[in-house]
Amino acid sequence: MVPRELIATADVPGGDEPLRLIRRGDEFSIMLGSNELMNSRLSGSEEALAQLARDRLVNTATPLVLIGGLGMGFTLRAALEAFGAQARITVAELVPEIVAWARGPMAHINASSLEDLRVTVHIGDVGALIADARNRYDAILLDVDNGPDGLSRAGNDALYDAAGLAAAHRALVPGGVLAVWSSAPDARFTARLRKAGFNGEETTVRARSNGRGARHTIWLAVRPFA
Repeated sequence: MVPRELIATADVPGGDEPLRLIRRGDEFSIMLGSNELMNSRLSGSEEALAQLARDRLVNTATPLVLIGGLGMGFTLRAALEAFGAQARITVAELVPEIVAWARGPMAHINASSLEDLRVTVHIGDVGALIADARNRYDAILLDVDNGPDGLSRAGNDALYDAAGLAAAHRALVPGGVLAVWSSAPDARFTARLRKAGFNGEETTVRARSNGRGARHTIWLAVRPFA
């Protein structure tokens, strides 16, 4: 059996436990306590987050995209492909070590997406960027914590409550898309999206790119034109 090796740890601002980067052979995982938040073999649902959001945009040749949460870079990599050569993408990551890991031991996984000239990296809370924006983004992709029912820090809940969704609505242009990844469905979150003025749908995707693995949830919420 291939042993597991602890590569690095990182504190989460406002969190109770550190993140741990684990390697087992050529497989990486990011752990919080006994919970595996990410695994390098499971990229399908994060990739779907970007592609499904792009599919909902209409007549947007130069999309401005905000991604909340870098993780292992799967969503960013997929967004660069899906949104095209004229896209401008900001990826906000609260934990600076996550960015360092993506540029270091896991650089081969994210295909050096962070060095793409279309990408701006923001070390900080994506919620602050959303709160400061008005009619700015064509798409906001949130892959933060474990979704609306978070694990790593209580502060992430503010992205998904009524005030956080209202801020996201203001930050999007009319016709813009808020796409949210979650490890599980949440009927109360679906209701909050509607109350915030979004038109949207909840869809189920598989964890693996081959259509297998655990079922994850993606919400695709569109700010109406009128």
